[in-house]
Amino acid sequence: MTAVNEDTPAPSGRLRFRAGRYRGLIVAAVVLIALLVFNDVMSAGPMSYFEVSFISSGGATLAFAAAGQTLVILTGGFDLSAGAVVSLVNVVLATQLGDPSGGLVTGTLIGIGIGCLAGAFNGFFVAVMRLQPIVVTLSTMFIVQGITLFVMDKPGGMVPFGLSAALTQDAIPGLLPMPLVLIGVLILAWLWLKKTRFGIAIYAIGSDMDAARAQGVRVVWVRFWVYVLAGGCYGFAGVYISAQTGAGDPLVGNPMLLQIFAAVVVGGTVLGGGRGGVVGSIIGAYVLMIVVNILLVLNVSAYYSTVAEGLILILAVLAGALGRNARLATWLRQWARRLAARRHGHLPRQGARQAEFLRLPEREAAVVAATLPPFRVRHAEAIRYALPAYLCFVGVVLATQFVIGHALFSWTYYNSLLVLSSFLLILALGQGTVILTGGLDLSVPWIIGLCGILLTGLVNGQDGPLIYALPLVLGVGALIGALNGIGVAVLGLSPIVMTLAMNGILQGAALLYSQGTPAGYSAPLMRWFMTARPFGVTPVVWLVIGFVILSVVLLTRTPFGRRVYGIGNGQRVAALSGINVDRTLIAVYMLSGFCAALVGCLLTGFSGQASLGMGDEYLLPSIAVVVVGGTLITGGRGTYLGMVGGVLLLTALQTLLAGTTLPYATRAILFGLVVLGAVIALRERNT
Repeated sequence: MTAVNEDTPAPSGRLRFRAGRYRGLIVAAVVLIALLVFNDVMSAGPMSYFEVSFISSGGATLAFAAAGQTLVILTGGFDLSAGAVVSLVNVVLATQLGDPSGGLVTGTLIGIGIGCLAGAFNGFFVAVMRLQPIVVTLSTMFIVQGITLFVMDKPGGMVPFGLSAALTQDAIPGLLPMPLVLIGVLILAWLWLKKTRFGIAIYAIGSDMDAARAQGVRVVWVRFWVYVLAGGCYGFAGVYISAQTGAGDPLVGNPMLLQIFAAVVVGGTVLGGGRGGVVGSIIGAYVLMIVVNILLVLNVSAYYSTVAEGLILILAVLAGALGRNARLATWLRQWARRLAARRHGHLPRQGARQAEFLRLPEREAAVVAATLPPFRVRHAEAIRYALPAYLCFVGVVLATQFVIGHALFSWTYYNSLLVLSSFLLILALGQGTVILTGGLDLSVPWIIGLCGILLTGLVNGQDGPLIYALPLVLGVGALIGALNGIGVAVLGLSPIVMTLAMNGILQGAALLYSQGTPAGYSAPLMRWFMTARPFGVTPVVWLVIGFVILSVVLLTRTPFGRRVYGIGNGQRVAALSGINVDRTLIAVYMLSGFCAALVGCLLTGFSGQASLGMGDEYLLPSIAVVVVGGTLITGGRGTYLGMVGGVLLLTALQTLLAGTTLPYATRAILFGLVVLGAVIALRERNT
């Protein structure tokens, strides 16, 4: 009789184990096959070699970039700089390669080298300096975008024909497209890498970094080289898209970020690390490409593409919420138990528990007030982290007086500074509150854009419709924020994934509503509010002053503010303390959506009309002012007054740069460096 090891699963058990382990990959492959069959049925005849070549070429760029992102995500990180690296490689190749007949080896080495350098930059600050991947790669994204605009500020240039022919045409004429060969090489390289010690270390770090370190894994160097390899993949994606287009475009990689994350998630890689792989991400890239092609074949507007990509990203992540231990399933079970207990009178309402936690009896409050230490002692940490922003602001004002003049003792300068600061002061409350809870709102740009387009379309240059149009648009912003909050709190989606997907959906919605050309003009009253100067003061300045006072009170003197800080210091502890975490998070994202919508409305009054992409330039600054003001990017520490200091500093700096006629590229690089420098300076509580 043969002995059986109890730890060894039976053949059927091993089969189920492998199926569960590769479930995401299997599902992605099945979806890809189904889409190919559907695409073939819609075609006039059977799939031809031309269609195979077209499909393989169309998804290759996204597949290469998604492979790099997969490596980073497997270690538990995020890389928001992928699309920017693709753009930089594209413009460099379009402007620096001179030989029209060759350039294959040179162009490929340059592209991969640029990507590896960007990856090494990210890897150093993430792995060696132990900074948050989100803020590091976001800063890198803007720095690289600025460098890209220095190289080429508008489409043009030419990529050598030899490079295009070698990468996009046939490896074997009429039988094998070159893109399939390149994808095959990538898959083989990954299958080899994942079996090496380095590949095993990637999965170990993503599963449990502390355990991996305890087992002797050199976590710092593995993470560093993961970012370098990821950058090389982005670089080759830039080489390939250059070969496809034959020219340079500084914005060619911008739309790819949403697509990259969608491809990775559709391919079965789990956000947070430890499970997934490059093969699934490659399949996911082709799934997205075929979906977009099917929409075009069905004569669906191209404006729906970003909507489809955002929805696919959300649905793909939600597919992981069907398991028993997933956030959504846990929330539903808790909600059912709470409802049943409350129905039988065994559970007090959450509001009563919160009141018990958040309010002291009058006698205890009096005792606490009598024994409070001095103001300077109580607020020492807040002063420590917020004061540098104000000191630097004073330094910038002095530099402006020295370089431009008419600043230090000029009310006109301060009035203009407050008007320009108004947008970021409002955004700082929304984005800052989200960051205080440990999240991030990447949907800010297109909440601003969509709400601005909605307002100008509704009022169309008249004051009368403002009575209903303004509250309606602000309500739309709050509703979008509520959807973000539900996705994060109830469905358990990553704030980055949820808000990034929402940003893509809103972009498509804005394009559909405006048909690519926003109509209407701002109401005259809004123009007066943002540009007039009765008694030497622009009316929006009074709004800014009132807004700052109310914001400080909201975050420091209300139960809502205490809940925000409680969640930022630990959701589980906050929940055990009686805080309704889900409800508070939804309210936080609603506040962010409302603030972004208000900024969209004010921007239309400032410029006179709305435009597509009008909110794009506010994403990094909305995060930068929060971080520069001393707020911890992982949540739990920071003050709104510190954020105000960050707003004043960056706005004064922008005013100084504008006075020196430096281009936008310089501002983008500077913003990225300022955020990175602020995080480095405050990293002691972040490591």
